[in-house]
Amino acid sequence: MNIARVRWACRRGMLELDVLFQPFVEAHYEQMNDLDKGIFVRLLEGEDPVLFAWFMGHEQCPDPELAEMVIRVRGRAAP
Repeated sequence: MNIARVRWACRRGMLELDVLFQPFVEAHYEQMNDLDKGIFVRLLEGEDPVLFAWFMGHEQCPDPELAEMVIRVRGRAAP
């Protein structure tokens, strides 16, 4: 997925997710390897309520790759 499509996919229905995804993509996406880019894109395919629960720690992500990406995004999203 090209960067323009990834940026568009980061525009969510929840502001809380926007403020996590958009800064992360701008600062880190292009430097990620292809495997990590694929995992991030797969994460973006999730539904907002599920993603919100994972990022806020209300639920544990059952997929280990996605769970690791949640940790990465949460830790690196802040400018």
